[in-house]
Amino acid sequence: MTPRRPSPLGGRKPTKDDLAQVDTTAPDGVDDILPLDPSVRLRLLIVGINPGLWTAAVNAPFARPGNRFWPSLHRAGLTDHQVNATLGLSEEDEQQLLSRGIGLTNLTGRPTVRADQLSREELREAGQRLIGRAEAMKPGAVAIAGITAFRTAFSLPKAVLGPQDPADVPGWPVDVTLWIVPQPSGLNAHENIDTLAAKWRAVWEIAGRQPTERDS
Repeated sequence: MTPRRPSPLGGRKPTKDDLAQVDTTAPDGVDDILPLDPSVRLRLLIVGINPGLWTAAVNAPFARPGNRFWPSLHRAGLTDHQVNATLGLSEEDEQQLLSRGIGLTNLTGRPTVRADQLSREELREAGQRLIGRAEAMKPGAVAIAGITAFRTAFSLPKAVLGPQDPADVPGWPVDVTLWIVPQPSGLNAHENIDTLAAKWRAVWEIAGRQPTERDS
């Protein structure tokens, strides 16, 4: 894995012009948070759908103000303080996540204004890539944040939130727990910080039951 880059804006708030200049064709609009040593096994790999324009502009996951990802993660006890990624993610916060065995990536790295601007074919290709990554990385658990995109990516229109049967996803490694959590955007009126935190705690507990070191 390659080291993450700092925010290209140098820690300032994105302007409308900055957001308008985000390349919505770029396949990797935001850097992953993953161990540099590929032999390190994560306890939990969190998978967003794709970066929004703000996230891509500052190169930090779930960075847009009002997104409830970081507050709910802290409320669940997965971080020791509430991360503020609005202007970029600090190296200290990145290392805190990795030291706890938490990694972050996306189904697809292409930035869009809204996740529903991704095509069905794009999501299905992204789903196949994620299967390959899950097999290679063998995290304790994978949590995908967004049920609608999950249904499309894996052709499972009746899937519901919560733990999934790996047998329903052809090729998914049977020893990697798969869980779907709600989209944490402030636009999701069905959830709040407390309900999201409860789901993160459940995922974290399940992930902790898996081995923490990769088989040699």
